[in-house]
Amino acid sequence: MVLKQLLEIFELLDKADANGYEVAAFLRSRGTQDVEVKTVKGPKGSTDAIKVLIRGSKGKAGGGTAPTLGVIGRLGGLGARPEIVGFVSDGDGALAALAVALKLADMQKNGDLLKGDVIVTTHICPDAPTKEHRPVPFMDSPIDIKTMNELEVTPAMDAILSIDTTKGNRVINTRGFAISPTIKEGYILKTSDDLLDIMTRTTGKLPIVFPVTHQDITPYGNGLYHLNSILQPAVATSAPVVGVAITAEMPVPGCATGASHPLDIEGACRFVIEVAKSFGDGKCEFYNKDEYTRITQLYGDLKRFQTMGAVESE
Repeated sequence: MVLKQLLEIFELLDKADANGYEVAAFLRSRGTQDVEVKTVKGPKGSTDAIKVLIRGSKGKAGGGTAPTLGVIGRLGGLGARPEIVGFVSDGDGALAALAVALKLADMQKNGDLLKGDVIVTTHICPDAPTKEHRPVPFMDSPIDIKTMNELEVTPAMDAILSIDTTKGNRVINTRGFAISPTIKEGYILKTSDDLLDIMTRTTGKLPIVFPVTHQDITPYGNGLYHLNSILQPAVATSAPVVGVAITAEMPVPGCATGASHPLDIEGACRFVIEVAKSFGDGKCEFYNKDEYTRITQLYGDLKRFQTMGAVESE
């Protein structure tokens, strides 16, 4: 269960002066010393980028060989103050990622170490702007997506789970969470059977996979429609990326308050932790390496979808 850690992190984030330094101090007080915070300013404000390393018993940070899982909490902001008072739906990605970090820290303190390292990244901004989006408004971010990827996607991540509130659409019509097919270097690959098995086990239900288009895996700013930013980490890495979408039956604005459902977020957190256990132990594959080699031999390099395309080359 991750509910206790989720509520503890929520209390730190649900306030007008929420900041990364207070969250970092709290995580350190629970035994995780590898925490970095950096305040970053952009054209629309500032935010605190936070990175947490939870070392595994055979993790690469300690000289081991176990693979490293990246967990990214994607969001525009925790709040839209002063226009909107309170924690907004868009903040669930950061809330989930930090709750995962805290739970893993508590597990270590209690003697339960994962084999592989886990790197958790997100950012903390209580007063982000909003922006128009169909069918409902989204939260904007004080920093651009390129800067966000530079802060949150690291070369040490061998695979990435990107957690994001994904309620502002008409294509995911269920409450809880859903996962994406695996995205790697411009390819939308087959959904991982291992991840589907873990989702089934942790939810006790049939797995839910949300639809992904090629527009969704291209960089923001190219004029194309994107479901949201959940798969933007995929434009900045060669590692496989899977989105973990916190969902709703009806479209909900990212700037809506009172729209965070603790049990839905907790379910996503448990899924991520179980993936971290299996991935570090070499028992969970995000994609079939032989099939990826075959598809690239047949159809070539699709890394152009990680770029701005023709606009970038002009």
